[in-house]
Amino acid sequence: MSIAVGRREARRPLETPTLALAAIIYGGWLALTWTWSDLPLWLALPAAGWLLAWHNSLQHEAVHGHPTGRPRIDAVIAGLPLGLWLPFPIYRASHLAHHGTAFLTDPFDDPESYYVDHGAWQRMSRVHRWLLRAMQTVLGRLLVGPPVVIVRLFASEARLVARGDLWRLRTWAQHIILCAGVLAWVVGVCGIPLWLYLAAFVYPGLALTLLRSFIEHRPAAEQVARSALVEAGPVFSLLYLNNNLHALHHAAPQIPWYQLPGIYRETRAALLRRNRGFRYGGYLEVVRRFALRGKDSPVAGEGP
Repeated sequence: MSIAVGRREARRPLETPTLALAAIIYGGWLALTWTWSDLPLWLALPAAGWLLAWHNSLQHEAVHGHPTGRPRIDAVIAGLPLGLWLPFPIYRASHLAHHGTAFLTDPFDDPESYYVDHGAWQRMSRVHRWLLRAMQTVLGRLLVGPPVVIVRLFASEARLVARGDLWRLRTWAQHIILCAGVLAWVVGVCGIPLWLYLAAFVYPGLALTLLRSFIEHRPAAEQVARSALVEAGPVFSLLYLNNNLHALHHAAPQIPWYQLPGIYRETRAALLRRNRGFRYGGYLEVVRRFALRGKDSPVAGEGP
């Protein structure tokens, strides 16, 4: 099924809502880091996690050509590494490959898959298997997910650099320079210790992002049934820039975030038929169902 978006499919030279969002996110981050020592923790900690997760959502929009449709400009707007761990060009390449695969969740074809093949599973240590099982629960994804994801990225990138991938070497060198600029502000100007920035900003921001990705895909028999629809409320829909409507996003990734709800209302029935009813009423439902119970097996091709 194709999603007809009519005039909304045309690329505009500039998307004002996304530019305004970027200004709010960066302005909020600057204000929060500058006033960190003066704010109560009950306010500062949720704001820090929210802003980093919101920035991750902004980067996702930039990967798909928003707000300008010009990759270099979009990268300048969204590519500052507030989260420190992921270079934007590497995220862009990986995520576009994820959208380009005909085998979502496949451990060989989908670079964003959280599944492994049976042979790899057999070779893993008990600790590694425990971690992958834990990642199939909400609490596991939130608590151990951030270090697992970061270590997995670093290990994969190190192997590619060791094989002589000069593009990645240059990308990481540029990333380190940008991170130095971020930390010069955070640590040098604002006086926030590095460990505190990692614990209060980076870790919860990535954990909130992983809550979204936790339920986005399943290893269904049909490709069209592998992307979910989470009908979240206004808070999480705003945090994730409506990417919780993931089946719609995969059907038409060119649609900007602020147009997705209206198009979803028009195409909801067709989308639910297409993805075989892979739907949740919100993230509270996801947490209730999978807080401690695995949503499926971490081994591709096996049941829950």
